Amino acid sequence: MSEPMTVTEAPAMPPMGIAEVGERAAAVVRNVETVISGKRDAVTAALTVLLAEGHLLIEDVPGVGKTMLAKALARSVDCTVSRIQFTPDLLPSDVTGVSVFDQSSRRFEFKHGPVFANIVIGDEINRASPKTQSALLECMEERQVTADGTTYRLEQPFTVVATQNPVEMEGTYPLPEAQRDRFMARISMGYPAPVDELDMLAQRETASPLDSLQPVVSLDELRAMIAAVHLVFTSQPVKEYAVELARATRDDRQLRLGASPRATLQLIRAAKAHAAMHGRDFVLPDDVDALAVPVLAHRLVPTSRAVGGHDRDGGPLIDAIVRRVVSETPVPVGSARRE
Repeated sequence: MSEPMTVTEAPAMPPMGIAEVGERAAAVVRNVETVISGKRDAVTAALTVLLAEGHLLIEDVPGVGKTMLAKALARSVDCTVSRIQFTPDLLPSDVTGVSVFDQSSRRFEFKHGPVFANIVIGDEINRASPKTQSALLECMEERQVTADGTTYRLEQPFTVVATQNPVEMEGTYPLPEAQRDRFMARISMGYPAPVDELDMLAQRETASPLDSLQPVVSLDELRAMIAAVHLVFTSQPVKEYAVELARATRDDRQLRLGASPRATLQLIRAAKAHAAMHGRDFVLPDDVDALAVPVLAHRLVPTSRAVGGHDRDGGPLIDAIVRRVVSETPVPVGSARRE
């Protein structure tokens, strides 16, 4: 049996100042927008999840730039990146790795799978079987892989950016609730505005802008940004507000399954990253509100009457339910600043 992999930890860098975090974050957003134009909200949400050490699910119809966003974000940071194309015949060992017998040493050696990277791009994750999808459960929650009784730690930071088509599409498997709950946020790209689509045609007439994209943040800088996010202050009233939002989803008549405690924890983590990106070292209720839909909606299970429903604007009804819960939950009046 092979020895567990020892992850070499980089020398700890002091956390960045909040102002510098905001500057570096803005540089990453601008860099990604040279490839993905007109999608500032999606780009910002993706970077928020990365700084909060979460995982991102990008769900939309084919051809709107889901994989391109994931690639552009990965290339904007100088770190290890791997890509997994999920297919119906993909095996769990194709994701995590496999033990191979070495004739020369007469022992089994573990060959690392593509999940051993700082940013893992999982393309069309819901085209793989549920068995293969479940191979990511341990990786995403515990940042480790267990194979043949041996545990291998994943290098930090570790983020999965997965894309998926709507479950109505042919040849897709809906992600189980346990898998969806591992993702910190779910976002949609949507179709581009006509002016952005025209710009895309002009930019990609001879080459893809992704080919010339260069990193603007090093791995050490990313770690320092994440460390700074950890230090962002969250007041007790803001924490209570996040708990009330989660509790309200559990009691809502239109929902069969509300937000889990993991959802509350990740909502606060994402709010801290959102605050840092906007140059604040404390979380406001506005940070929580801005992330309520992407962090909570994909974890909720509607009642049979609400399944597949849409709001008046044509958006998913589950998103409208979350927005209603946010509007009905009293905003805390206590100070959000560090005393």
